[in-house]
Amino acid sequence: MTYDLILAGGGLANGLIAWRLKQLRPEWRVLCIEAYSHIGGNHTWSFHDGDLTPAQHRWIAPLVVQRWPCYEVHFPARSRRLPSGYASITSERFAEVIGAALGDDLRTAQRITEVTPQSVSLSNGERLQARAVIDGRGVRDSAQMVLGRQAFLGQLLKLQAPHGLDAPIIMDARVPQELGYRFVYVLPFTPDTLLVEDTHYVDRQALSADQLRAHIAEYVKGQGWTIEACLREEQGVLPITLAGDFSGFWNDAKGLPLSGLRAGLFHCTTGYSLPHAVRLADRIAQQADLDADRLATGIQAIAHQAWRRQRFYRLLNRMLFLAGRPEHRWQVMQRFYGLSDGLISRFYAGDSSIADKLRIVSGKPPVPLGEALHAMSRYHPRHYENRE
Repeated sequence: MTYDLILAGGGLANGLIAWRLKQLRPEWRVLCIEAYSHIGGNHTWSFHDGDLTPAQHRWIAPLVVQRWPCYEVHFPARSRRLPSGYASITSERFAEVIGAALGDDLRTAQRITEVTPQSVSLSNGERLQARAVIDGRGVRDSAQMVLGRQAFLGQLLKLQAPHGLDAPIIMDARVPQELGYRFVYVLPFTPDTLLVEDTHYVDRQALSADQLRAHIAEYVKGQGWTIEACLREEQGVLPITLAGDFSGFWNDAKGLPLSGLRAGLFHCTTGYSLPHAVRLADRIAQQADLDADRLATGIQAIAHQAWRRQRFYRLLNRMLFLAGRPEHRWQVMQRFYGLSDGLISRFYAGDSSIADKLRIVSGKPPVPLGEALHAMSRYHPRHYENRE
């Protein structure tokens, strides 16, 4: 059997593509192949209201497990509640909804050994053909990219008593700062259940899982909460881009259509990828037909546009990772969260205006001026950013 489209990997981006095609192009023969026993892995994906259009909010709504009308941030010298909606999707809901919708068009526990633009080979010797294949199997290493890391470990905790939170805390930096910018991320799903993540912006992950668990236990104790049980644990490392040769990055794909983190489709500073994945699913569902070459060219153009739009964010990343002492880098984010609600919302949506950018870099920098200028000039655009 020849398929119209095979999706290699059942993560966020490919899962959304398969589901959107099921909704809008049911005549297409689409197959999603996942190495694990269920799609979606072990993740929690979140997004801000301003990240998606009203139409996108509507079609993604069945996946959302919780919405909040606002969120909070905390720093040593600033705490703030921002009136911006925030929502989360769990891998359990993702697998439940999309797995049921795909039915026999989803194959799990299938290890992929080779992917070409029009075929997928499995470890059992089976070779599947398609008019096009999209590879969405997560981050790929590339010498063309200069990356930092957002390393985290999260625990879904049931508490012995209500926690008292009515909004997420997307950054609590009132914690010891050592190897780089560190904060705790908290999502209150029910009155006595919440996700607590210990997150670090670092050059490399130097802390063990046990150390991160100890950080979470310390934070929870400091809030006056008592843990009854850990219901789930998730761990990961998200890429944070400092600079790169994006054309070279895509040339390494050798004509293979890509999606998600593998395509470089994520917010350079926050690591959020869901808005990009939603937009890509919509774009693919609008295609007149499926052709591997045209699909690869089209996705590459989308990724290049996103890369160019985020040049300013990569400059900020270099300041966050390279300027000042590691234990003082939280000051960059504390200053940022003193700016206007609209500016912050547009930043998360990847839609900062020229005025926003000027406002972000104006005034006294939160790290030593000389180090800030040096960090901003490292990986000079002449060597990286103009290779588009």
